[in-house]
Amino acid sequence: MMTLLTWMLSALALLALLPVLVLFAQVVLACLPSRAAAPVSAPRPRLAVLVPAHNESALIGATLASIAAQLIEGDRLLVVADNCDDDTADLARLAGAEVIGRYDEHLRGKGYALDFGVRHLAADAPQVVIIVDADCQVGEGAIDLLARRCIEAERPVQALYLMRAPQGTGLKVQIAEFAWRVKNLVRPLGWARLGLPCQLMGSGMAFVWRDLVLADLANGHLVEDLKLGLDFCRSAKPPLFCPQAQVISYFPANDEGLSSQRTRWEHGHLGVLLAEVPRLLGASVARRNGKLLAMTLDLLVPPLALLTLALLALFVVSWLAFLLFKVSAPAQIATAAMALLGVAVLLAWSRFSRELIAFSVLMYAPFYAMKKIPLYVGFLLKRQVEWVRSKRDDR
Repeated sequence: MMTLLTWMLSALALLALLPVLVLFAQVVLACLPSRAAAPVSAPRPRLAVLVPAHNESALIGATLASIAAQLIEGDRLLVVADNCDDDTADLARLAGAEVIGRYDEHLRGKGYALDFGVRHLAADAPQVVIIVDADCQVGEGAIDLLARRCIEAERPVQALYLMRAPQGTGLKVQIAEFAWRVKNLVRPLGWARLGLPCQLMGSGMAFVWRDLVLADLANGHLVEDLKLGLDFCRSAKPPLFCPQAQVISYFPANDEGLSSQRTRWEHGHLGVLLAEVPRLLGASVARRNGKLLAMTLDLLVPPLALLTLALLALFVVSWLAFLLFKVSAPAQIATAAMALLGVAVLLAWSRFSRELIAFSVLMYAPFYAMKKIPLYVGFLLKRQVEWVRSKRDDR
């Protein structure tokens, strides 16, 4: 009985240790001195910027202005007004964009809007398509850099996509901003140091036309970007991280919108993790595909809050087993995992987020994680499977 308990707890501890080791390696690699990015020698291709929009009248004007300023003759700016019941389409036209409307109450979600837009572009196909969400601001020079890198590498290219906390928001949104920076900057930067690919992040994505037109876009997946990146990697087109190109958005300021957004992202991520990781591991080993293996290991790292909660629970159970039954191995592994997680978080904060949040705010992170327990319980009991737009201040 004692041997069985030791094996079970040790197996759980090792299972929890694996994503911590991946996260720790990514953070340490990201902290290494960086070399200057190689100049892009490819000429600028003919491009189209595709903007899927669902009821984004409050933000669409600023988004299109940040894009239009970077376009040249021959480029296209296409907005897909998807199931809109506001004036998003009218405002987009006033901003100089080409606009098409899509209305389908049954097939809802960003993937369907992207597919609709790509099929519209096919009549006069560009060389590169850049996808930007309707609530984002595109950094100066990002469009040109993404297009050139994409056509040069002949694979998808992902910009640095950051979410920021609106002015005056509380501690939980500040912690969410830090966690997002770890996920979308620190971790992909670490993998990029080894020449490994990144996940697609949903906005600031560039694709070679001939590859995108073959992709499975028409779906209502909660994290269609994550799925798309894995699909491309399976097809020997692993996404390339380009942190020099930036795309910025803001978290919803209201609790309802923040909760809806977080639920969609995290339930979608966990769903892909559980459904895809075993197959991806098998495929990457069978095909000797190191890039796919790297993306699979990255996918193994759950949201920081969930990872913290899981390790805390394992730490407590393992040490109780040690005190009651003198089972030491699981407690040692769990303690090592907790220590590595703590070091990784502190390194990421010190190197990449010291100006973002104070250390005192970082100490609030465990309490933030505990407040998310209902979200993870909801995944087990009533998982979100349909795409729902996050409510913002204007709606």
